[in-house]
Amino acid sequence: MEKKQSIMDTIMILYDTFYEQEKKIATYIMHHHKEVVNMTIGELAEICGTSVATISRFCRKCNVDGFHHLKIGLAKEIAANDVNTPVSNTISRDEIGQSLQNILANKIEELKQTISYIDETTLNTVLDGIQKAGVVQLVAVGNTIPVALDGAFKLSQIGIRAVSGTIWETQLSFALSLKPGDVMIAISNSGESIRVVKMVEEAKKRGVMTVGITNNPKSTVGRNVDYHFQTSTREKLFMNEFCFSRVSAMTLMEIFYLFLTVGNEKSYEEVRERESLIADEKI
Repeated sequence: MEKKQSIMDTIMILYDTFYEQEKKIATYIMHHHKEVVNMTIGELAEICGTSVATISRFCRKCNVDGFHHLKIGLAKEIAANDVNTPVSNTISRDEIGQSLQNILANKIEELKQTISYIDETTLNTVLDGIQKAGVVQLVAVGNTIPVALDGAFKLSQIGIRAVSGTIWETQLSFALSLKPGDVMIAISNSGESIRVVKMVEEAKKRGVMTVGITNNPKSTVGRNVDYHFQTSTREKLFMNEFCFSRVSAMTLMEIFYLFLTVGNEKSYEEVRERESLIADEKI
């Protein structure tokens, strides 16, 4: 059953679409969500330096009926994620032990949320497409390129013809050679990268199966691809400036790899053959 997106994830996904006054509210909630549960709408407006009307508009953008419902949602999430070891959103070298627990707790939540978003039917369809593909192209720009490179390496290990690259123009040129039966996996945190969108559009013109991995299913990439996988990221809890977490996206690639490999003797043979060819390089 599809899991409803949490309030915290919704805020982080929509953060860059908020107006400046709304960002003040979002930032405060992300860092003080436990305190917000016990506040009135007037108190939150005062502490954020904004208005009650702005908070009401902010709540509607977050797909809740009002501030009361937003607090109920936050309270439920706090209760569901309550653990014996207290955690916060602070990282400090003065408190390395506690900071490591804070990072761990948020990374675990990223993975839990990402896996909860996976639709089983969609996953099965995409796995079939990858398995039967003539070529699988993984496209990305900027800080998602390592995820695409890692995914191409994993798929190649088990005998699936997979390619990726670091130069956008080269990726686009290759995309123009794709044909029906091939698969394009587009990886973009925001789902709004103009270059990634362009490659998806070109692939679709050629009858290629398109798969998107983004943080926002309502993004341009999310809407345009045939199949979409949503990731969760909690990096904004630690840093004011956004920095994409690759952990969730790489976990999705690991999931593809494991489902295509485990129990498949042909995949095992492909891995063994490749390992034997590089065995001399290992000590």
